[in-house]
Amino acid sequence: MKFGPVPTAEAAGAILAHSVKVQDAKLRKGLVLTADHCNQLADAGYDEVTVARLEPGDCHEDEAAELLAAALTPDPQAVGLRVTQPFTGRVNLLADGPGVVDLDADALQAFNCVNPMITVATVPQYQQMGPGGMVATIKVISYAVPREDVLKAASLAHASIRLAAPVHKTAGLIVTDIPGGPSNEKGIAAIRGRVEALGLALDEVQIVPHKPEPLAQAISEASGDIVMILTGSATSDVFDVAPQAVRAAGGKVDRFGMPVDPGNLLFIGALERRPVIGLPGCARSPALNGADWVLSRVACGVETTGADIAGMGVGGLLKEIPTRPQPRAGRKA
Repeated sequence: MKFGPVPTAEAAGAILAHSVKVQDAKLRKGLVLTADHCNQLADAGYDEVTVARLEPGDCHEDEAAELLAAALTPDPQAVGLRVTQPFTGRVNLLADGPGVVDLDADALQAFNCVNPMITVATVPQYQQMGPGGMVATIKVISYAVPREDVLKAASLAHASIRLAAPVHKTAGLIVTDIPGGPSNEKGIAAIRGRVEALGLALDEVQIVPHKPEPLAQAISEASGDIVMILTGSATSDVFDVAPQAVRAAGGKVDRFGMPVDPGNLLFIGALERRPVIGLPGCARSPALNGADWVLSRVACGVETTGADIAGMGVGGLLKEIPTRPQPRAGRKA
């Protein structure tokens, strides 16, 4: 691509690089100039104008963005995405429903290394999305790029962006109650909102005393594809009431504790084939916490092992909590 100023009389067929005002109108950048446009520019006193001209082997920004989007998501509907029409070298990939984003990060890194003018930006790996949310934007920065670079980037990142849709349909919630404990009503409402945002139904809520025996019985009888437990008193050990109740019900606990704050006191396990999530106390609030990361992945069938949870620590400091008894900032050593 050639870029730079040319005499206005010679600019027909080129792409206007910068918007200019002519009389009461405005010629916008990216416009392919016609002879009439050149006459308007000359009448407005422009002896020269900055333009871009495609050379043999170049690909226009909109065509390039469209080709790249088609490579990143060859069958958008099959992977839960919608693709917008190209405009000024940009195409957006939008979530077609709830789910979590599944990216081939290495392929996308290679894509972005081909040519600085060829870019894709995405949300973080496994971010939960709602319908219409922007998953990625493909942007060709210059007015044209070499077609060979477009084809190379496309081949490096073929089918590298998808939305994993929920594979479960329902969830059950068991809440343990202690006298004088936190509000069950608000906590249940917050968890219901989380479940429904993922397209699942909260089809059962049980409230039982905060004791191993009744909790184990409730777990054994729980309905729902996913079983969630919210305790009235925080789970503080892998042998505390809730983890022990899961074991007593015939289930297992794979991991207690996660390096995400808020959300440290989460545990995850299974009862036969059903996932069991022991929710941290912060799940009583609708604010983002580690339980959101785990619930969304589990709901969408993304493997979530103890090692996966351990890997959430980088980026897992979600916010400072000013009401902590010992604030983490402003204290003398």
